[in-house]
Amino acid sequence: MKKQRIALVEKRYLIPFVLLTSLFFLWGFAHAILDVLNKHFQELLAITKAHSAMIQVTMYMGYFIMAIPAGLFINRFGYRRGVVFGLLLYGVGSLLFIPGQHWMSFNFFLFSLFVIGCGLVFLETAANPYVTELGAKETAASRLNFAQSFNGLGCIFAPILAALVLFSDDKEPSGNVALPYTIMGIIVLLVGVVFSRVSLPEIKHEVETDEQGNRVSLWSHKLFIFGLIALFAYEVGEISINSFFINYVTDQGWMSPRQASLVLSFGGLSLFMVGRFAGSWIMSRVRAEKMLFCCATGTVLTTLCVVMDLGMASLIALLAGYAFEAIMFPTIFALSLRGLGSHTKRASSFLMMSPVGGAVGPLLMGYVADCSTMSMAFIVPFVGYLVVWFYARKMMQA
Repeated sequence: MKKQRIALVEKRYLIPFVLLTSLFFLWGFAHAILDVLNKHFQELLAITKAHSAMIQVTMYMGYFIMAIPAGLFINRFGYRRGVVFGLLLYGVGSLLFIPGQHWMSFNFFLFSLFVIGCGLVFLETAANPYVTELGAKETAASRLNFAQSFNGLGCIFAPILAALVLFSDDKEPSGNVALPYTIMGIIVLLVGVVFSRVSLPEIKHEVETDEQGNRVSLWSHKLFIFGLIALFAYEVGEISINSFFINYVTDQGWMSPRQASLVLSFGGLSLFMVGRFAGSWIMSRVRAEKMLFCCATGTVLTTLCVVMDLGMASLIALLAGYAFEAIMFPTIFALSLRGLGSHTKRASSFLMMSPVGGAVGPLLMGYVADCSTMSMAFIVPFVGYLVVWFYARKMMQA
């Protein structure tokens, strides 16, 4: 008997799914542009790699600090208002780059990024779990990977635009850092107006109880706790690599910062987007746990090649790693929420604290790079991906 294929998205949820998917592009853009700012501020303000990593530290601290308040807000006011408030913070933070450019203050730029980070955590706390609920639970990981693929599209455009604006061919820092953020801020606020006028259906969950009728605690779900740790470790790996990709290839003497930004877009981040689209398609046919295990193995091996400093082979491995890591965040996120019922929104807010790994990882990697070499600094993401490998192995056995 032919197996009936399960729809990726239920028809009644198609319009909300399309609208929410547009948000993934916006926060992909916001994350990827940081990777170019890192190198730009090193040159413009003559700061160290560890100091420039404060860009990631500040923005991802916004995630850590605001994740729980975001979850409480969304629990009380619903998904749509959570999205609108997140877009408002995102837009305001972007426009704060205008006075930041005028004063040329690194600390004010950091404050602007913190506001953006606070906005993004509202968006992601609302959108990620909501997308997993817009269809059958069997296709939740596949559905979230598809939506997150547009995050990859935003990641591609951000370094291209930033490289053209911020870097010149003579290797001297140039350009107006406020320009890409001003454009982004205006677009984000316009999208916020759209979401303020649409209706997103709220999804109700039954309260989970044990055999005696007592309410089950979120923290009794051990696989959720392991998923939270794995998501933190993934963020350490992914954000560390993105933050220092340009530093790595320029320190090796392979290309200029501008060329490296374009390679990051057309090479690494393009593979990242393709990996998510491909992963979404594969996971509609293969168990998400198995796919995660195979990809985790790939990231461990490719990152190890970079640590071993194998020349151009390390660069090839580094780019290949983008394809392997592509499905990790949405897949771990979806697997961690599986079976949580009424705990879903609260659990999502805890999971959205995990991007603080994006603050810890680059800081550690920058410190190791300053003390040794850029190749050796890749030991930081290597350890992060190793934790994800153990989580995927556990989920395979569950």
